[in-house]
Amino acid sequence: MTSGTTEDLSGVNYGNSTFVTVGWNGTILTSSDGTTWTSRSTVTTVPLHEVTYGNSTFVIVGFNNIFTSPDGTTWTSRTPGTSEILMNVIHGNNTFVISGYSGTILTSSDGTTWDNRTSGTTVYLWGVTYGNNIFVSVGSSGTILTSSDGTSWDNRTSGTTQSLREVTYGNNIFVSVGSSGTILTSPDGTTWTSRTSGTTEGLTDVTYGNGLFVVVGGTGTILTSPDGTTWTSRTSGTTQHLYGVTYSQ
Repeated sequence: MTSGTTEDLSGVNYGNSTFVTVGWNGTILTSSDGTTWTSRSTVTTVPLHEVTYGNSTFVIVGFNNIFTSPDGTTWTSRTPGTSEILMNVIHGNNTFVISGYSGTILTSSDGTTWDNRTSGTTVYLWGVTYGNNIFVSVGSSGTILTSSDGTSWDNRTSGTTQSLREVTYGNNIFVSVGSSGTILTSPDGTTWTSRTSGTTEGLTDVTYGNGLFVVVGGTGTILTSPDGTTWTSRTSGTTQHLYGVTYSQ
């Protein structure tokens, strides 16, 4: 598909019948079908890292910026209350949770007003998700944190020192991916098991949909698995790094 931009795109999500993807130099693109994309007014020139949807609101994080929109078209800047770089955002249990550099965790009920939470770590937190009634955040040096409410966080043992870049939940299991082909799974966010990915490429994102986990990463890597345990390499047709993946019905 033709995006209409040459900027690196780092995150994508779906909500309110709209796909929204974000990237470098404040790039925001929207699409109703995933085929035809429209560039939206740049609200900033900083890199935008990730986007989520919840509570009838899109939330974008990038650098130390937060932007919200009801429709993906018109965006409003919000005050994050931190100067740390923000990497990821998720919505669950009526709460938005943002993860970022230096162990940063921010929470909000509406995407407008944000509270800084104590994570108990100073490492970079790259990814965050919600499932099985808990939030899970992953980061550098194999860091995994869990929280039932987004406010109080517990450090879990991952069994790896590799950087974990993303985490998702589906089919009653959490799946986290990271550097050097690292894949970990957990039924509860507490106990984690290393899986064989069949690659040493850095893995950057993972999602679940239609009974399948899909992972993307370096040099066009795409892996799929129905259960998070056994993984199959797929042909992407590109050698470009793939940074984001999502699913919508």
